[in-house]
Amino acid sequence: MNNEEKMMNSVPMGQKIAFGLGMLANQLFPALLSIFIVVLIQDLGFSPLLYGIIAFIPRFIDAITDPLMGFISDNTKSKWGKRRQYVFFGGILTGIAFILSWQLYAENGQTFNFWYFLLFNLLFYLGITIFGIPFVAMGYEMSDDFHERTKIMAVSQFIGQFAWVLAPWIWIIIYDPAIFVDPASGTRILSIVFGIICTLLAIVPAIFIKSKSTLNDDHLVPITRKNIGNSLINIIHIFKDAWKNIPFRKLCIATFLVFNSFQTIAAFSFFIIVHYLFLGDASAASPWPTLHGSVGAIVTTFVVIPIVSKMAQRYGKKETFIISQSISVIGYILFWFLFIPGKPYMFLFALPFFSFGIGGLFTLMMSMTADTCDYEELENGLPRKEGSFGAIYWWMVKLGTALAGLLSGLIMYYVGFSADASSQPEGALTGLRIAYSTIPIIGTLIAIYVMSDYEINEDRAAEIRSQLQERKGEMN
Repeated sequence: MNNEEKMMNSVPMGQKIAFGLGMLANQLFPALLSIFIVVLIQDLGFSPLLYGIIAFIPRFIDAITDPLMGFISDNTKSKWGKRRQYVFFGGILTGIAFILSWQLYAENGQTFNFWYFLLFNLLFYLGITIFGIPFVAMGYEMSDDFHERTKIMAVSQFIGQFAWVLAPWIWIIIYDPAIFVDPASGTRILSIVFGIICTLLAIVPAIFIKSKSTLNDDHLVPITRKNIGNSLINIIHIFKDAWKNIPFRKLCIATFLVFNSFQTIAAFSFFIIVHYLFLGDASAASPWPTLHGSVGAIVTTFVVIPIVSKMAQRYGKKETFIISQSISVIGYILFWFLFIPGKPYMFLFALPFFSFGIGGLFTLMMSMTADTCDYEELENGLPRKEGSFGAIYWWMVKLGTALAGLLSGLIMYYVGFSADASSQPEGALTGLRIAYSTIPIIGTLIAIYVMSDYEINEDRAAEIRSQLQERKGEMN
């Protein structure tokens, strides 16, 4: 590619930042959820089984609605393009549902709180679908250049990672009796504050990222009631077509394994630190649960993402994925040895290694998914399926996250862990610690094997782009 072509495919930094602010909202909503949800167990008395159900059902339904939203977004005819209107209204719905879902009071009882939270959490995840699927597709469409795509995702992940830097500090705030009467009241108030902030961030891409009108695009299927109904059948065909796209299939499987094995044990960090290192005293454990999340996110933001972005340009995306995930395995091994009662600072030495896992994953995988959309167009023609592929990719993530949440609850139940117990049964904390290290190691190693023969490198991507341009020239 010559310099003129590179300039044409270059995305202005302002556009990258606008997409990054949307990514911050996209990351901050689940980051806050992962912090607040601990309050359900630790302070509102939810059993591990109820926790598992709450973690599973909304995400499972979310995984079903994602492909439908992908189909709608891919085929929307509008002067605003395919995506912007959904990002705008979906962001607002998500923020409102997030605020309402956390207006919980212990005196209402566990049964009422369970159904209340479940209802509004379902609405929250519907908003996430309406916002998130078109938003991710926006990123895929911003450039067709192999390396520019990585730069876009690197900038967006850099900004988005601040969610994980900031969110863990909420643990300190909500558990400080000088600030809030109790953690439940803290979540009620902070959900309003952060719900508004996240909503404003979420609508930034809809306002500032340019898009072309699709009113005259004859390749799109009309969005009618009949076609939406038929789309449920079409989605099955889209899934089949996507699954035949071998590079895309490998990305989905690898992401499922890495991210969702991490998600299975993510909540255990708080419980291991509080109950293993500090014998169940949440106040005494402060600020160590916060530092676990925040320091890891800082390393990801300022070290991992820049390194991964540079490595991908020099060595290739697949090679960088394998290297970064291998480094994360070292981190999970170190956690077994560095969670030491009386020396809580020791686990910090594992965080730089551990952070390469998730930090490298989405920086690379979102860029690589855009490459597979080119591959799909070459193999099967128009219309392009960024929305559908984005939906299917995140369907794998969300279905896995639903299963991971359920598995987390089942593991805690199986080992006998109870957050409100004065002391934990023998073997409960050991069981959590074993799961904390072994589950993500196994998932990561299998993912590395799956990606070992991934075929789209820079040369293959350039060849695909050249063939697509030649085909478009013939059509014109």
